[in-house]
This record gives sequence, C-alpha cells and structure tokens, in this order.
Amino acid sequence: MANHIDVITNIMNVIVPPLMLIVLLLVYPLYLIYKFISFITRLLTSENVAGKVVLVTGAAAGIGEQISYEYARRRARLVLVDVRGDHLGRVVENVRSFGSPDVIAITADVSKEEDCKKFVDEAIKHFHRLDHLVNNAGLARVKLFEEIQNFSDFSYLLDVNLWGVAYGTYYAIPHLRKTKGKIIVMASSVGWYPFPRFSFYNASKAALITFYETLRTEIGNSNIGITIVTPGLVKSALSQNEPAKAALGWIPMVSAEKCGKAIVKGACRGDKYVVEPSWVNSLYALKVMCPDLVEFCNRFLFITSEKTAPPKSFIPTELKSD
Repeated sequence: MANHIDVITNIMNVIVPPLMLIVLLLVYPLYLIYKFISFITRLLTSENVAGKVVLVTGAAAGIGEQISYEYARRRARLVLVDVRGDHLGRVVENVRSFGSPDVIAITADVSKEEDCKKFVDEAIKHFHRLDHLVNNAGLARVKLFEEIQNFSDFSYLLDVNLWGVAYGTYYAIPHLRKTKGKIIVMASSVGWYPFPRFSFYNASKAALITFYETLRTEIGNSNIGITIVTPGLVKSALSQNEPAKAALGWIPMVSAEKCGKAIVKGACRGDKYVVEPSWVNSLYALKVMCPDLVEFCNRFLFITSEKTAPPKSFIPTELKSD
C-alpha cells in the first residue's frame, strides 16, 4: 500500500506543477478582471459607519489612537481599550472633539481572557451592538535569538500578540454576526518578511495572518468581513527613540495618522488586506521570487554592518500599541 502511495505522489510531483502553471495562465487574466470589478464595487459602496459601534484595542497611542480619531471623524461610536487606562482620557476627549457622538474607555490587558470578555460585554451593555472590532493592541521586543536569556518575556509577547487577539475575536463574533460586522486585525509586513532581530514578533504576526485567513474561510466573508493590515515601518514612540532611529532611521516610514486613515478607509471599503505604505508589497514579491537575495541583504544591512546594527535590545518591556 505504501509503495502505491509513493508512486502516486511521485506522479503528482511531475504532473501537478506544470498543470497548475497552465491553469494559472488561463485563469489569472479573468481573476484580474474580477479583482478590478470587485475593487470598483467596494469603492462605490464604502460603508457609512456613522452611529455604528467600533471597539479599538491599544487605543491609547500610536496607530490605535489614530484609528480611533478616523472613526470619530466618520461619527462612529467608540469603545477605547488599553492596558494603560490613565492614557485614555486624552484620547477620549479628542475623539469627542472629532465628532464621535458617544465613547467609553475601558482599562484591560488583552493577554487575559477575562479582560477580553469584559470589554466586549461592557461594549454590548452600553451600546447594545458591535459593528467593528479593531484588534490593534500589541507588544514588540527586539533581540537576536541567540542572545535571549529569559524566554518568559517572549512568552508574554505571544500571549498579547496572538492570544490577546484571539480572545477578543472569540467573544465578539456572536455580536458581529448579528450586525454583519467587520474584524480589523493589526498584523505586520514582518509577518511574511523575515526582518532580523524580531524573530518572536515576526512569528506572532505570521500566526495572526494565517489565523485570520483561516477564520475568514471558516465563517465566510459574507457574514463577517475580515481586514488584515500589514503595515511597514510607522513613525511612533517605538520607532523614534534614539537607538531605533540609529538602526532604522534611514528606512522610509509612514506617519501613524496616514496609516490610521488608510486602515479605516480599507476596512469600510471591505478590503481583505491593507498594506501601508503600498510600496511594502514589493518586498513580498522579492521575498517569494528571490529569498536568497533577501536573506543576504537583511544580514548585510542589519546584522553584519556595525553602522546599522541596533543594540542588543532597545524596545521597552512595557505593553505598547502598534
């Protein structure tokens, strides 16, 4: 029996690749036409979120703060969540000034399942509905894998970046089904691009991309829309400290405000993916087509070169919003 399976596998190894190439050549032009029509349709039927309820995690700073402001400009009602509850007051005031008719702030640690259940329950208790869930809260640390001395720090990173997103999604899905709502998840371009010194962070973001692509298949895009965001480098407190600027300052960065606007625009349009800035997409093609070249360049620019190599660790240990 095993021999028969081996024979079938060997035959498939020979037949399937050229067959898939032929199918791709035939189907891809039609696929591009479909994508173009779909984009125009989504552009013309962008969702009006005025009066709808949006929950944003990691809303106290960075991209999460700017996402909150953009939703406020569109007159959405907001639930702002962050582990740093004392930082939310300023954001709440700004959100109101930008036009949100109602906003509540909740202090919560997304790495704790009970906290995630709490902020979803409180949102429903106050607003009686949920239309958009923005999973933005995240944590980043930078270190060469060989230099790691305490894995517990990185275990917490995975708790926040993966489980913290999964928990909130799990408790929000029943309410999002009722409104045919949307989930917006903050992944990263390093989820598919092997940026050095971010091994566990990269892994957590790669897990998010695969998790939500699978979830999109399971629940159906017609029931709940899922937008996966994979930004490049964004100007924030994280990227603007002195060690970080020494290491990454020469790489073009997009402002958190511009990134936030692009994310909300893409989510309301129903985009499955949002990449900001868009030039980052070219890195994906480069990584797929020339992986050896990508590996060489990354090592030369960020590991071998003393001029651009950052110190062993320059990311603060506290929770941050992406």
